[in-house]
Amino acid sequence: MSSSEPVRAAVARLVVRPISGAEHVAFVRAQRSVSFLQTPAWGRVKTEWRSESLGWFDGRRLVGAGLVLHRPVPRLDRFSLAYLPEGPVIDWSGEIGAWLDPLASYLKEHGAFAIRLGPPVVTDTWSAAQVKEGIAAPGVKRLTDLPGQWGDPVGADVSSRLRDAGWLPQNPRDGFGVGHPQFKYEVLLTGRTEAELLGGMSQQWRRNIKRAAKEGVEVTVGDGSPEDLKAFHDLYVHTAERDRFTPRPLRYFETVFAALRAEDPERIKLYMAHHQGDLAAAGVLVHVGTRAVYAYGASATGKREVRGSNACQWAMLRDALAADCDVYDLRGITPTLDADDPHVGLLRFKVGIGGRAARYVGEWDLPLRPMVYRAFDLYMRRRGR
Repeated sequence: MSSSEPVRAAVARLVVRPISGAEHVAFVRAQRSVSFLQTPAWGRVKTEWRSESLGWFDGRRLVGAGLVLHRPVPRLDRFSLAYLPEGPVIDWSGEIGAWLDPLASYLKEHGAFAIRLGPPVVTDTWSAAQVKEGIAAPGVKRLTDLPGQWGDPVGADVSSRLRDAGWLPQNPRDGFGVGHPQFKYEVLLTGRTEAELLGGMSQQWRRNIKRAAKEGVEVTVGDGSPEDLKAFHDLYVHTAERDRFTPRPLRYFETVFAALRAEDPERIKLYMAHHQGDLAAAGVLVHVGTRAVYAYGASATGKREVRGSNACQWAMLRDALAADCDVYDLRGITPTLDADDPHVGLLRFKVGIGGRAARYVGEWDLPLRPMVYRAFDLYMRRRGR
């Protein structure tokens, strides 16, 4: 076992204290799988929050780590919400109180009125075939209505222990909470070949990949030069207008690429699919340990027939496989299977790649100062979070 791997056995007393960025990066590099939201670089992206790296120590040995983002309370700057998105990186399979109790003590002592975290632990999964059957079945409206899903006992135990310890779930019915989605779509890569990945796709996906090649779509991979980021952002804004979501500004993507590449030059890449000189589609791939994440995407409405989005996904999937990743993560989905729901289109696209839908434990809050927490919750509700 590496000296910086999470503890896999019962621990008597862990101590939480700040660690340097260098210590945190070294710990992340020793893990098989860490969310990019739990890297020190992400703290430099979230400039509206104050960030710090915390470590769990068993004696002198660093055995866990977490990126904490602090959000101050309006008009009460001495208090903050302490947020650990998709973290922390600890052993969730054991007695989680041994890990979370010292975290709560440290954060309360340093001005936090509540902790919000999102354990990177799966509770249930559904195969692509199950999801397709559910969409086609008129009486099935949600993933959770489907029979025969696989349940992870660790995820069930984590949820039960959090609830018993006074943590409050922050997971709305549509799967998108105040932070990051509880439901995701993933392709497992361990032990598989390119041929097996293609075989797991829908017939339509395989046709689309062939169509893109026949049409002469070319996918290039870059590190996010200013020119490429501007071209991506223009297409991303077009996509946002078409699909009715609020786009992030170009400066945000410039910050993301600069921060993540400074921490690791291979951490983030921009995939661009061109057709006859025009940008047909693009995608951002983030790679930490054995997890590759399709973080952002864009596509041209006028170039939809050349299937640039499928070409981009296939290029990213193959590169993730070549990099010995365990998981290709297509990020959030909503659990709706209602054919009349506008979110189903995105789900259909992702299901076509094969893989599985997964429900995670989700995000949970622990109020440390209940009166301040209630005031903050009321404030957030009034402004629509």
